[in-house]
Amino acid sequence: MISRIKGTNDIIEDSKVWEWLEEKLKNVALNFGFVEVRTPIFEATELFNRSVGNETDIVQKEMYTFEDKGGRSITLRPEGTAPVMRAFIENNLSSKGLPQKLFYCGPMFRYERPQAGRLRQFHQFGVELIGSPLPIADAMTILLAIEMLKTIGLDKFKLKINSTGDEKCRPSYVEALKAYYKPFLNDLCDDCKVRYDRNVLRLLDCKKDAKYAESAPKITNYLCDDCKSHFDKLKKYLDDMEIEYEVDPAIVRGLDYYTRTVFEFKYPNLGAQDAIGGGGRYDGLIKELGGAKVPSIGFAFGIERLILALEEEKKLPEIEGLDIYIISIDEDQRIEALKIANALSKYFKVDVDVMGRNVKGQFSLASKENARYTVVIGEEEIKTGLYTLKNMKTGEQWKVRLSEIIKIVSGSAETEIRDQRKSGDL
Repeated sequence: MISRIKGTNDIIEDSKVWEWLEEKLKNVALNFGFVEVRTPIFEATELFNRSVGNETDIVQKEMYTFEDKGGRSITLRPEGTAPVMRAFIENNLSSKGLPQKLFYCGPMFRYERPQAGRLRQFHQFGVELIGSPLPIADAMTILLAIEMLKTIGLDKFKLKINSTGDEKCRPSYVEALKAYYKPFLNDLCDDCKVRYDRNVLRLLDCKKDAKYAESAPKITNYLCDDCKSHFDKLKKYLDDMEIEYEVDPAIVRGLDYYTRTVFEFKYPNLGAQDAIGGGGRYDGLIKELGGAKVPSIGFAFGIERLILALEEEKKLPEIEGLDIYIISIDEDQRIEALKIANALSKYFKVDVDVMGRNVKGQFSLASKENARYTVVIGEEEIKTGLYTLKNMKTGEQWKVRLSEIIKIVSGSAETEIRDQRKSGDL
């Protein structure tokens, strides 16, 4: 037997939950005026080297990179923002006016140690608000993310925010961090020893060396006037909207393109892997990729993490079963059952036996599939055009025509028929 690759999952029985979750997130994005963008699963490796950063863990350790038959270096996308920005530039979306409000959903790929909520093929739902440099755009993006979490039923999350400054004020902070960490260099984990020279900000979110980060210099003390003003306005907007948050100087995010605002949504009950989503501002990314300087902000949720949080809160939805299961009395009625199933499928979720089960077996399967109604078709039903419709919850059943089945199952006629039966009119 050939098994699936380590760090990947087959989504079978849970697929309806995934569909429900993605649809909920999508509807919130649409209601906020965002439109969907779909980018290729693989891109030129240079896209991620230039955007995510050559010195990040993603580029150094985690990317799935290969050479195609044309000798080109190709990478399976490890995150969604860079491909969307590439699409923004390549398709000249700025000509359609700003802001451009886009969302995406799909698989991402990183070579990581598989654990709960962290896979090598994982899935993200993300949004990008392209074009605004104003803190009100940051507030709107965070509000959108919160509405998504509330819409799917989560309420035990915590919002943490920070500012990472910009190209004017960050260099002085980097030097301060290096000076602080230098005496501890020999005591740091192997990864952090490398990060010290390559990307010292990443030392702040290392779980192994967290004790050193507690006393490290705070970037909020190094912000220039413009960055400080931006961050202060964002906090005021969040306060005005009564959105609870915590300023956490250790939130720096793992990608080089972030500037100024960064934020994460934590779900503490998930343990060490408690981040269910996050994002921030990336005002220089589009220019870095060859476009104009267009400020932008966005975020992404991990679908697997959201499902773990929903399980923890016992908020997973009860997925509805079939509306109607069509039951045929014997072989002669099977094709008629199929015809009726096809007619009713235009309005409802229906199923029909294709395994040659007897009537008892078909009723058993209808119950297993949680069908609300069954329609029984026999020789008499075909002759008269009156079909036996049964409410599987109440046990009531009626002889009705196809048009009446549609009315009853849609909820517009069952009470009326019940009243007619009581009065003797039926």
